[in-house]
Amino acid sequence: MTITERTATLHLPGGRLDYTLRRSPRSRGLRVVIHPDRGVVVTVPPASRRGWADPERHVRPFLVEREPWLRRHLDQHARDRAALAARGGLSDGAELRFRGDLHRLRLLPAESGVRRSSVERIGGVMQDEIVIRLAETDRSSNATILEAWLKPRARAEIERTIVRHSTALDVSPGAVSVRDQRTRWGSASRQGRLAFSWRLILAPPEALETVVVHELAHLRIFGHGPRFWELVASCRPDHKVWRRWLRDHSLELHGALDDT
Repeated sequence: MTITERTATLHLPGGRLDYTLRRSPRSRGLRVVIHPDRGVVVTVPPASRRGWADPERHVRPFLVEREPWLRRHLDQHARDRAALAARGGLSDGAELRFRGDLHRLRLLPAESGVRRSSVERIGGVMQDEIVIRLAETDRSSNATILEAWLKPRARAEIERTIVRHSTALDVSPGAVSVRDQRTRWGSASRQGRLAFSWRLILAPPEALETVVVHELAHLRIFGHGPRFWELVASCRPDHKVWRRWLRDHSLELHGALDDT
């Protein structure tokens, strides 16, 4: 059985609400999230599950009850998107966050004969800069060039942080992957595999460290009970601050390489 999705619309007391209805065989009930890119996503069990052939009879009262929360967060996302667009996208002079700080993005031509574009971070008097030197024959987009520069830096920082905390937490992680996870900053499997979003390199180092500690702690305790959070706090007493920072800046980090 596979995951299926379709767009749907409800007319709630506050007006029309478009959402994505997602059927997942792993779902045991109804769950709603506001995705940075896709807006409201409602996940329900498959139609074969008893009582779920007609999901709207569950979805409508659920969303009506939570409509003020949904509208508030959707409005905040709209404001965040407008603020992000105002930074200039990936044009020359735009602003891009790296390790938590806003950097000025500069687009300069590469030297004659250079075949591949390059990226360099330069400390500035007023503001640090990320400089892309664009090779004349390179047809890669600015986003592709930047992502290729950011990913290895994310992996290096994540791996350093894993080494720093593994001993204290008494865990031995297995394979570590760094990819573009859109719904979670990190994940851990019972087999010891860890996965992280490369976009954590855009966040402050404390936020990246919080995610790494969180996933390492799951190698000892699956679930989010009191013992788990005590373990996380043993390495990052301020983990709530940085988890909140990531929630508040989720749309910004996921839209950081959107060119406007």
